[in-house]
Amino acid sequence: MSEPTYPDATTFLGQVVTAVMDRPLNSHHPTWGFVYPVNYGYVPGVPAPDGDELDVYVLNVDVPLKKFTGICVAIIHRLDDNDDKLILIPPGQKISDAQIREQTFFQERFFNSIIIR
Repeated sequence: MSEPTYPDATTFLGQVVTAVMDRPLNSHHPTWGFVYPVNYGYVPGVPAPDGDELDVYVLNVDVPLKKFTGICVAIIHRLDDNDDKLILIPPGQKISDAQIREQTFFQERFFNSIIIR
């Protein structure tokens, strides 16, 4: 049996991506109880190495979402976890690496990662 293959997350950079929010803004994590200060979800049907679907943070949006279509402007690549996170923002907006770090700190502070553009 061969090893499963996963798409290289960098192929999403600059692309329009539609994601489903399983943890919308202000929802609580089902296990750890913390509150999500951003919309967090996944790309349906796109597998990730952690066994789930490819995760996304939707940034620069201040209302809870069920679904979102935006531009993938960056990837948080975790160096100590087998997981990448796409960074989606509304079309026409910009976001700095510092703003990405600030908005994802609630969860990413527990991992060593780099931001890929």
